[in-house]
Amino acid sequence: MLLETLDKQIHSLARHVLEEDVGSGDITAALIPEATRGKAQIISREAAILCGSAWFDAIFAELDTDVRVSWQAHDGDSLQPGEVICQLEGRARSLLTGERAALNLLQTLSGTATLARRYADAVKGLPVRILDTRKTLPGLRIAQKYAVRTGGCHNHRTGLYDGILIKENHIAAAGSVQAAVEAARRLGTDLPIEIEVEALDQIPEALKAGADILLLDNFDLDQLRTAVTLNRGQARLEASGGVSLDTLREIAATGVDAISVGALTKNVRAVDLSMRFI
Repeated sequence: MLLETLDKQIHSLARHVLEEDVGSGDITAALIPEATRGKAQIISREAAILCGSAWFDAIFAELDTDVRVSWQAHDGDSLQPGEVICQLEGRARSLLTGERAALNLLQTLSGTATLARRYADAVKGLPVRILDTRKTLPGLRIAQKYAVRTGGCHNHRTGLYDGILIKENHIAAAGSVQAAVEAARRLGTDLPIEIEVEALDQIPEALKAGADILLLDNFDLDQLRTAVTLNRGQARLEASGGVSLDTLREIAATGVDAISVGALTKNVRAVDLSMRFI
């Protein structure tokens, strides 16, 4: 689902970002003679993982098809401080007008990929998948999920339309875990059914109902180990809640199949990138 919507979303987001930033026109860039051409470089000011080149390209493609971008690095590459990422050439007005919009996307997505790489590296060698969540920056869901994959982690459901996750309130509204699962089966989809459990004594009921995945919400390490024993390989186990880089490897070592981390996309710090005219 992510790949199917990616290309369309890239250009749609680029148009939205330009509309937000440029509006009726770049007044300051109009001070530069229209015929003036320029060259510029994008430089990384810190170590990072590059992500978002397609969105960067789309900004200038939407703004001025005469602008040429030549990349010296590619999505997923490790960047070093002072490294030249790409070079741009075209009308100076266009380079100046697109600078902030393009950098905002490149910096934010590189920040997401950089954080994802840290999480992926923290569990290297263990048979566990680090998943993102729906806790994304508004309007950047697809882009950030691409960045998570670029950094070496994995995607959970994209939205409410491509995954069944039965939480506490769904169970209360349906009447029981069994009733919620039966309703999910009647939908006739091939999507796995995931059930959130908040205590060990809820696991047998969820397994009996036929859950494919159990979301173990805010379990401590001892509870996670017990859950793995109770499960006996019947369902996939996903740990969630209170996860940080400091706790990640210990959680992974309990034997769960996946760990979902909202911080991958909601606590993003943009990478320090800058444009310099040559």
